[in-house]
Amino acid sequence: MDYDLLIIGGGMVGASLAVALKAVPLRIGIVEAVPFSSAEQPSYDSRAIALSQGSKRILDAIGVWQAMGELGVTPITRIHVSDRGHFGATRMSAADERVEALGYVVEAAVMGRAFAPALESLPNTDLICPARITGVTVKDEQVEVELEHDGQHRRLTSRLLVAADGGRSTVREMLGAKTFGLGYGQTAVIANIVTDRAHEGFAYERFTDSGPLALLPSNAPRGWPGEEHGNRRWSLVWTVHDENVEQVMGLGDGAFIAALQRRLGRRAGRVVESGPRSAYPLSLLYVKDHVRPRVTFIGNAAHLIHPVGGQGFNLGLRDAAELAEVVADSARRGEDPGTLENLKAYAEWRRPDYLRVMGMTDGLVRTFSNNFTPLVVARNLGLLGMDLLPGLRHGFARQFMGLSGKQPKLSLGKPLAPRD
Repeated sequence: MDYDLLIIGGGMVGASLAVALKAVPLRIGIVEAVPFSSAEQPSYDSRAIALSQGSKRILDAIGVWQAMGELGVTPITRIHVSDRGHFGATRMSAADERVEALGYVVEAAVMGRAFAPALESLPNTDLICPARITGVTVKDEQVEVELEHDGQHRRLTSRLLVAADGGRSTVREMLGAKTFGLGYGQTAVIANIVTDRAHEGFAYERFTDSGPLALLPSNAPRGWPGEEHGNRRWSLVWTVHDENVEQVMGLGDGAFIAALQRRLGRRAGRVVESGPRSAYPLSLLYVKDHVRPRVTFIGNAAHLIHPVGGQGFNLGLRDAAELAEVVADSARRGEDPGTLENLKAYAEWRRPDYLRVMGMTDGLVRTFSNNFTPLVVARNLGLLGMDLLPGLRHGFARQFMGLSGKQPKLSLGKPLAPRD
């Protein structure tokens, strides 16, 4: 047997799983298609990632948060949620929740720089890169994986195969995993913008008739382009209807800024600069059986959700933290981590979180994209009620911070150890 655990995908979720298991005596392999140092590495590009308070605790527990903080992380201390053209609004603050920040914004490239040395220092772990998976065969006692690695054919065996290879998962396709999916008819247009006013830790989520528009405080990492803008820099996620994507992407910077300002209003100040734009089609996808004997799917390979509320990566990181705990427990009991019994324990733990987050994000998008008058009134009363009722607001804030439900040991700052 080559490995106890073979992780397909060395992006943020796959890397988190490997680093979380550093103290567990397992043989681990990580298969990644693109070298971490390559400019073509899609997992560690210039996208801004919203991290929840719970995710910060996990990253701190596995030993990469300090390196990320030294490179540059922007805290979110207050959030303003509104419904464009209507009366409803609500506000959340770190002070009210008694935390140092509700969440954080970090560029994916910063996470890549933090993870690279952590992965290189892992004991009993092989980074197999660049490599492309060409076949998967699941047997009773092991999984066999066929690879093209540096132009050579390789065959590897593992007790457990973890598919962490993203929303277009090759493993998912090869195994014919059944999925449930819905389209939103929406695309996220992403860019960094600069305003004439400091963000002061504010984040804005504004619901519009074409979908949510989010503005996150996002200081450029130290020494990187954009650092001169300091705390006037933001990360924009603007949801538009699919049929309008080409028009929005084709606008000159001046016309784009003017259109954005009309949508956003003036709460964040006047937009004075906009950087390059990217577009990402949005959908909901869920692997119905995300565990099976010898195989499990995590991160975007297991679920894709709408970016409203910035929950996507946080959901995947909790996958990694909880799977690491289940695998560590099975290893200390001397059990095979790839048995269906062990993987079902992981699946049952994850299911409530999946359902809660998918239901929340899908419900928000559909509720706030509908202009049916009674629904408009109801949702705005809901926003006002949340603003006026601390208990209701606190529950929503804890969900946003990734602190609802049963927490993995890593998010509590505890080492991986058998449960009592």
